[in-house]
Amino acid sequence: MDDEYEKLIRRMNPPRVVIDNESCEHATVIQVDSANKHGILLEVVQVLTDLNLVIKKAYISSDGGWFMDVFNVTDRDGKKLRDEETMDYIRKSLGADSSFIPSQRRSVGVEPSTNYTSIELTGTDRPGLLSEVSAVLTHLKCNVVSAEVWTHNTRAAAVMHVTDDPTSAPISDPQRLAKIKELLCNVLKGNNKTRGAKTVVSLGGTHTERRLHQMMFADRDYERDGQDSVDEGLRPQVTVIDCFQKDYSVVTIRCKDRPKLLFDTVCTLTDMQYVVFHATVDAERPEAYQEYYIRHIDGCPVNSEAERQRVVQCLEAAIERRVSEGLKLELCTTDRVGLLSDVTRIFRENSLSVIRAEVSTRNGKAVNTFYVRDATGNPVDPKTVESVRREIGQTVLQVKDDPSYPRSSPQEAPTRFLFGNLFRSKSLYNFGSVRSYT
Repeated sequence: MDDEYEKLIRRMNPPRVVIDNESCEHATVIQVDSANKHGILLEVVQVLTDLNLVIKKAYISSDGGWFMDVFNVTDRDGKKLRDEETMDYIRKSLGADSSFIPSQRRSVGVEPSTNYTSIELTGTDRPGLLSEVSAVLTHLKCNVVSAEVWTHNTRAAAVMHVTDDPTSAPISDPQRLAKIKELLCNVLKGNNKTRGAKTVVSLGGTHTERRLHQMMFADRDYERDGQDSVDEGLRPQVTVIDCFQKDYSVVTIRCKDRPKLLFDTVCTLTDMQYVVFHATVDAERPEAYQEYYIRHIDGCPVNSEAERQRVVQCLEAAIERRVSEGLKLELCTTDRVGLLSDVTRIFRENSLSVIRAEVSTRNGKAVNTFYVRDATGNPVDPKTVESVRREIGQTVLQVKDDPSYPRSSPQEAPTRFLFGNLFRSKSLYNFGSVRSYT
């Protein structure tokens, strides 16, 4: 009945999307008007973020039964949107002819797929963890099609999409899925007895970044102990105050701007069951400013000091999870089964720890991005980086966004790493090493 009512409201008040390239000198203005529903703001921000658009400014209002948003956006190069295909996609995704029907009963950003098997992992972070997970998957003849790995506050979460190596199809055999789940859970547990590990294996999947936020939030990565190593000067400035006249709570955020910042904060507020009634976002300077007028979904503002502190901690964690700390390494080469396992094993053998990773395959090519530190959490020694690059291939693995490292010459020949079978790690392909974690 809820869905039928939403369809009726939608027919009576169809969403309207206006894309304007004239009224603002430096950005494209996107205006979205629609019937209001919990989660609609996240849906809109998710569509824009998935297109890799940079949101420079935003004005949000959703009091009453109507939702009105205005976004000033550019592409990653800081230019206005000119691609008609992209603009048409935005209109269709958010406009009257889309299937975009927000509902409290479905997860935001669901992307069902029958092309792969989705694996979700959470556990205690430690150096070499991604290497161990990748080695187990390779041994079990699973090909990693794509993956995203986040670490924060000693916790790790990953969403990995895999297929069966011999058939390139999703893995659906219940016994094999149970084996994958059991062995990966053993690796994630390690020797840690204080915090648990979790493995979920399923066909299809959800929006990866949305799911990572949900997983780390459920894993309570926002809880800090007295040994917190985050520099107070680098921590986001988050405040929550009362607006008694309007019965709102006002959340303000000041932090260094970066891509997808708005998505991360709106995602967390939505997961915590808060409704954004008004908001202003300004990211035209190196420091981003966000202001939200919120109430809980039950209609109440933040009404206790404990709740206030939890909102602050959760928003800080949401911002920090994706902060690009560490040296950025980009690998681009022909894809093959076991590639991720080989690369991360070489990182581990050179005492490099992966703190965030984005793994993808495109038209037979692997395009992987790793953010690394040394095993003690310190910046990486340039000599170590060059040693790793020589072993993997200096044209295959390159340092990005760091002017202190020289660019590779295109004439440099790749090394024997491309013949991946020569580098198989015997220890991690032995199930005895996996059993040792139980």
